[in-house]
Amino acid sequence: MSKTYSGGCACGAIRYHTQATPIFQNHCQCRDCQQRSGTGHGSYLTFPRCSEVRVTGEASTWRIMADSGNDKIHAFCPECGTPVYLTFVAMPDLFSVTATSLDDPGLFAPQAVTYAMRAHARDRMDPALPAFEHMPG
Repeated sequence: MSKTYSGGCACGAIRYHTQATPIFQNHCQCRDCQQRSGTGHGSYLTFPRCSEVRVTGEASTWRIMADSGNDKIHAFCPECGTPVYLTFVAMPDLFSVTATSLDDPGLFAPQAVTYAMRAHARDRMDPALPAFEHMPG
């Protein structure tokens, strides 16, 4: 039986729902994730197909070039400002949600740390997780 992944922003204006299985769950320590989160990393669940994730509400977006050189599009709530999901121009089928936006944050099961080259000493990750200098290919 598949799990249901649902969540949204703090005020409830944006919601998402899927029964798809994430293909990757990670802590990302890139500079962009540090700035967006206000901490040392961002945490994400990535699903294989946007078409399998139902989103309600109208997100605001902004586009940024990632460390990979590819553009990613961040979606956040225009009412409360909560970062909710992101998509990738070079991989348009993928859909990533922020782990903190899950209704049940316990569903997040990190598999790796990405962009460990940008890690701050104060942002300690589970040493059992594989750590990659960049995004693994």
